[in-house]
Amino acid sequence: MLMLNPQWLRSFVTLAELGNFTRTAERLDLTQAAVSQHIQRLEEQLGPLLVRHPRQIELTPAGRSLLDYCAETAAADQRLRQRLSADEAEAGDVRLITPGSIGLAFYPPLLELQRAHPGLHIHHRFAPDPDVLAAVLENRFELGLVTLRPDDPRLTVSRFAQEPLELVAPAGATVRTWSDLERLGFIDHPDGQAMAARLLSRRFPGKPGVRSLPCHGFSNQISLILEPVARGLGFSVLPRFARLAFSRPAGIQVVDADTKTPVVDTLWLLHRAEWPLSARAERVLQHMRQHVTTAARAAKAR
Repeated sequence: MLMLNPQWLRSFVTLAELGNFTRTAERLDLTQAAVSQHIQRLEEQLGPLLVRHPRQIELTPAGRSLLDYCAETAAADQRLRQRLSADEAEAGDVRLITPGSIGLAFYPPLLELQRAHPGLHIHHRFAPDPDVLAAVLENRFELGLVTLRPDDPRLTVSRFAQEPLELVAPAGATVRTWSDLERLGFIDHPDGQAMAARLLSRRFPGKPGVRSLPCHGFSNQISLILEPVARGLGFSVLPRFARLAFSRPAGIQVVDADTKTPVVDTLWLLHRAEWPLSARAERVLQHMRQHVTTAARAAKAR
């Protein structure tokens, strides 16, 4: 089994960063001869790692592989330390992966939580359901939210929140009939056709469907979908949390918000079933649940 001296690796990583033996020695409080010796010992085991030019160094393919190994080892060491300190509720990393809609709503409150507890580091990624599921199963993220309930014995799955789809139009626009939708036009997004088909088939039964409507724009950035709507360029259909996160609510309106035929998705919380959540993940979840409750009340009040 290959054993690499940690001090040699520190010298190599620092040299790769600084590109100079003298500066590396100064950074590590070593002599230049000691740094050269560390690199020599590594090359005796691994082969050539550097190409030495007069004023710079260049990593060989083996050198780049070793640098990747060092980064992976450092990340694994950090994860181990965090897991062994799982009872710390206000320090350490929490990795969360969610759909974009609810992610938009959560991001500012989670930043405020991190600001209140500087030792807490929240890593939040937006992703579709399949990516969320894979990330939690592979233990790259501790917490995940999905819109379709998975059936996997390795996961603990619980109901987290409900999120209605909403028809959102420019403020002041008249939207009562299918002709009004044809006049406004549709602002599409990656899930727009599917969401609009589900909602409009209930609101306007018997009509030809969203594909028959003129498309007046498209955005794949969920935070920007309502910008053209607020500017009067069309209507869209998207989840409530995305609408609540929009920065200019005065420019939009929810059409038939009190309809008796809602389309409501359930958001499911995922984490691995084999081990308990860390105390810091529980702290983040508590904050998220509080925000969901507040957002639901705000939506009813509007």
